Amino acid sequence: MTDQPSSTSAKQEWGRVLLCGGVDWPRLGRKGSGSKKVLDEPQPDLPEPHILRSLSNVKAVSIYTSHSACHCVVLDIDGAAWLFGRSEKHVLGVPGDVVSENAPKKLTPQEVGASKGTKFVYAACGRSHTVLVGSDGQVWTSGVNKEGQCGHPVCPEVTKFKAIDPIEYEGSNEKVIQAAAGLTFTLILTEGGRVYAFGSAEKGQLGNGKTGAHIVQAGKVVFDAESEPLLIKGLEGKKIVQIACGQQHSVALDDEGVVYVWGCNGYGRLGLGTGLQNDVLVPKVMPNFAGPNKATMGLEISAGPTNTVVIDRQNMYWMAGKWKTTGDGSAGQPYSTPRYFQDIMGCKATKPTSGGVSHFLLAPDDEGIMTIAFGQGAQNAELGLGPEEPKSATKPTRHQPLIGIEVMQIAAGQNTTFFLVKPNEKYSDLPRHPLDVEPPEVCVECEKDTGEDESLLECEKCDNPYHLACLDPPLEAVPEGEWFCPDCEEEPGAPVVVGARKKPKKKVEGAGHKRKASGGGSAAAKKRK
Repeated sequence: MTDQPSSTSAKQEWGRVLLCGGVDWPRLGRKGSGSKKVLDEPQPDLPEPHILRSLSNVKAVSIYTSHSACHCVVLDIDGAAWLFGRSEKHVLGVPGDVVSENAPKKLTPQEVGASKGTKFVYAACGRSHTVLVGSDGQVWTSGVNKEGQCGHPVCPEVTKFKAIDPIEYEGSNEKVIQAAAGLTFTLILTEGGRVYAFGSAEKGQLGNGKTGAHIVQAGKVVFDAESEPLLIKGLEGKKIVQIACGQQHSVALDDEGVVYVWGCNGYGRLGLGTGLQNDVLVPKVMPNFAGPNKATMGLEISAGPTNTVVIDRQNMYWMAGKWKTTGDGSAGQPYSTPRYFQDIMGCKATKPTSGGVSHFLLAPDDEGIMTIAFGQGAQNAELGLGPEEPKSATKPTRHQPLIGIEVMQIAAGQNTTFFLVKPNEKYSDLPRHPLDVEPPEVCVECEKDTGEDESLLECEKCDNPYHLACLDPPLEAVPEGEWFCPDCEEEPGAPVVVGARKKPKKKVEGAGHKRKASGGGSAAAKKRK
């Protein structure tokens, strides 16, 4: 993401969360059960985008995961974080191996010691650690810390979100505004445009000119583990505006459009065009985006496990490295120099993201915003092209299930993809996850069935039905747009429990059918005859 959320929530755009692909968190990307503790039945993949019920009445402003992560962070308009997914070794700052997407963990900045008024404004997900950035410039981390990737003295785990020490530059504190994470390292970007790195130096991804390789017992080679944020001196004097991490490589974009790369160069993922695959220990300029032609310099960057993506200032999409398993762009034929994709030359590309094997971008079209997806070897249907469509697409493909839906952001994970979208009528027609929550057949308030001339109004989140006349005050007609029942309005983000029938309760004056502006209205309020 290149845009920073506004400090004034009223001015922030918000949307709803969709997801597709794998949701069997303990097993994703693993052979067999993935964990001896896994006792439940495997969870089926979602072959098309589904509305995530648990967050269906939460105003989300941004979503974060990564190509190497099986967990997710959603930030809402109030600055709270909603966390779910695989959480082994305290990746999400809570005990237990999994936080269900149907019962996400809500975390506020004040719960981790932030001052009143501080909001979470950015996040990053490594393979086994998570980074949160506050509006005050503070950074909190949790998860595996064997290489110092959490920014704390090396230890097996940081068991709950803990603030890293403030970063100083020439006697003053640096306010952090962005973060990015690889397998075992982290980058952070400050308001002054400076980049700091910490974690494993194995492939030179810290950009400090060394890996620190040395031999220990039994001839084992280990590398430096830097737990204190290191200023990347090779970028000093440059105003960096965006950062990205692959598994073991780093990318940065400055305010003039110059793209810098360093770290692992296997498969030519750094796009340096030398034909060599040697690791790069300090930032180097990617020649394709060095200028002087401003139109061909960088506008946005993204990084996949073994590839780098750059959108230039003409909104052309370029990729370097390995992005598929066979054919052109595979391990045998990687792109050591960035290449554009002929299939999308006519598209004004924006907001690129790469998951484990998936790649997405957005482009304006006559119907609004077009979502484009491709990727080979998508085993969990993480492209979300539809239940009757192939799981993979070797060429960029228009995402048919999302036609007519305004996608604001895409976050591609290792085996799962998340979309932030504006609610509208087409959005309301999408399936929900879980698909069936087994609501009662009678009105929750009066526990009576409906007559021929009466309608039962169903909540968008829990599907529980209500007579219009049983609401307080009563409704004369089914409202347009989204509608949530009193219980769901009272507790946004509450867990979704299949078959949980709500009992009638004392009515609260003014509760029930009051709707907040839905940014266009989804015409999603449902009635049951």
